[in-house]
Amino acid sequence: MSTPAPVMPDHPRLRPLGIHEVTLAPGFWGDRQQLNAEEIIPHVEHWLERQGWAGNFDLAMTGGLPEGRSGREFADSEIYKLLEGMAWELGRRPNPELEERFARLSRRVASAQEADGYLSTAFGRPGQRPRYSDLEWGHELYCYGHLIQAGVARLRTYGEDLLVRTAVAAADHVCREFGDEGDTRVCGHPEIETALAELARATGRPKYLQQAKKFVERRGHGSLRKIFLGQEYFQDDTPVRAAETLRGHAVRALYLSAGAVDVAMDTDDDGLLTAAAQQVRRTLARRTYITGGMGAQHEGESFGADFALPPDRSYSETCAGIASVQLNHRLLLATGDPLHADAVERTLFNVVAAAVAEDGHSFFYTNTLHQREAGRRPPAGEASPRAASGMRAPWFDVSCCPTNVTRTLASLAAYVATADDQGLQIHQYAQGTIATELNGEPLRLLVETEYPHHGNIQVRVEQAPQTWTLSMRIPNWADGARAWITGEAPQMVEPGMFELPRPLRVGEAVTLDLPVAPRWSWADPRVDAVRGHVAVECGPLVMALESPDVAAAAPDAVEAADADVATVRADPRHPLTLTEGQVMLPVRRHRNSESQWPFPPRRPQEPDDETPLAHVPMIPYHRWANRGPSTMRVWIPEVPAAIQPGTSR
Repeated sequence: MSTPAPVMPDHPRLRPLGIHEVTLAPGFWGDRQQLNAEEIIPHVEHWLERQGWAGNFDLAMTGGLPEGRSGREFADSEIYKLLEGMAWELGRRPNPELEERFARLSRRVASAQEADGYLSTAFGRPGQRPRYSDLEWGHELYCYGHLIQAGVARLRTYGEDLLVRTAVAAADHVCREFGDEGDTRVCGHPEIETALAELARATGRPKYLQQAKKFVERRGHGSLRKIFLGQEYFQDDTPVRAAETLRGHAVRALYLSAGAVDVAMDTDDDGLLTAAAQQVRRTLARRTYITGGMGAQHEGESFGADFALPPDRSYSETCAGIASVQLNHRLLLATGDPLHADAVERTLFNVVAAAVAEDGHSFFYTNTLHQREAGRRPPAGEASPRAASGMRAPWFDVSCCPTNVTRTLASLAAYVATADDQGLQIHQYAQGTIATELNGEPLRLLVETEYPHHGNIQVRVEQAPQTWTLSMRIPNWADGARAWITGEAPQMVEPGMFELPRPLRVGEAVTLDLPVAPRWSWADPRVDAVRGHVAVECGPLVMALESPDVAAAAPDAVEAADADVATVRADPRHPLTLTEGQVMLPVRRHRNSESQWPFPPRRPQEPDDETPLAHVPMIPYHRWANRGPSTMRVWIPEVPAAIQPGTSR
């Protein structure tokens, strides 16, 4: 039995369950899927029309290019990502009105395709640059990648239609144009690799996988023009098999690695898979923020050096978070290593969930961990520069992130669980149902939980084979987790994959209790930017200190500066507490002095034990900037007295 999913390898170690096998009920992620359907997708449609990016396809038919074209070279890809999001949403829950919008947009896209399958509104027509004349920045193959992924989503959820035929024609064109063995060309922005691999799986045509393999193997040999950011920006400095870590432009690196894993899985290339897995493990250990965000440098939207993770300069692009989810999910399917499910969970709750406002009408492009000055509210009717706002914006001049959010939320159920010959594995916890077949026999589970706000997860069996196994991921932060079958004694379970000791029968339930109480977290001392700082986490949620809560905790303050997150120091000698479900951070206030020189000859005055202890509410990081302009920080300086030689943490 197989139902639609974004990633469906031919022979993975773990088989992903698709969007018809896992249904998300109202709850943390189910609510966001509903928000996506009702608000985010229509909002994105509106802006794609308003900016003229959808209209570019109409201009291609009427001869209005290039004069009337709007958007950057890669604006076509935003239409394709929206179509993919629509396809997954229609597969999840049919909607005749959305179906008509989808079909209408598909027709506009198809009308711009040329007879040989080439499709771009930015290149190839009279007055435009020739086809493939700017592989570094033109994004033609990148755009094809998103078109093909949209076609795969539609093929798997509906069957062949106009969009599928359009995507297949484009893929056939790519294979003809770039298929020669002596051809060394690659796209400056990887994406085509994973799309072609997925099309091969969806159609059963191996030529697409072989072309994906060619693009992966060509990368890293310096075929792209040299730029001031260096060849590593394009991952064109070192072959994929020889690289030690992910580097350069973060989204490009993550998409390329996902494509390499796809190729490795379906060609049984253990060497390529091992290389990709080692690169990701090193990146997670040395180049990833506590939120799961990736990309520490605004210049080049890129990874920095190992442990160079400044919170106030975190780029952590939303698209990089989504690409990390895609890559780590593939590695989970390929290896079964729960490390990758941990990475998916952390990134989903702290980057993807933060990327969109609570009303679904504005977005973060970048995801800083420290907002020093209150951001300015972007104009509601204008597109914003990519990373210029300290608040979410309704649209951007480059809006890759909002469209990426639509397709991720619509297909999110496919990341929850997997199966193999022995049984079923649950990797992500969400309220809902799981219904599949194991060796031809039906299995149906009901998952009840308020996770991540509460750590109790109950899985009840409604149908099951006589012989099967259930495994549940214990997150790497969950020391002290317990599990028990109803009526039996609880047992302590260690981080990793916990396999129940016996098959559950119909009517039985297993309860997993994860410790989501607030906890202190410190950084590796090599992360210089946050040495002497502390963070707070609750289960998978990273917490943040935001200025409205600092102000509320000091109602008698006479200066506005007292509302700034820079006025407090955390005191980890005192416990974190919960008041009416809200995490209370123990702090001591500190009045920052104004001087003519910021480097005095003696140590600045800091809070000490004589400073009254106060408690300030914290919020989940994904909720920050929903109440208006604010300052915010995840990493909070400790009071000096809290750091004692030999102190146990």
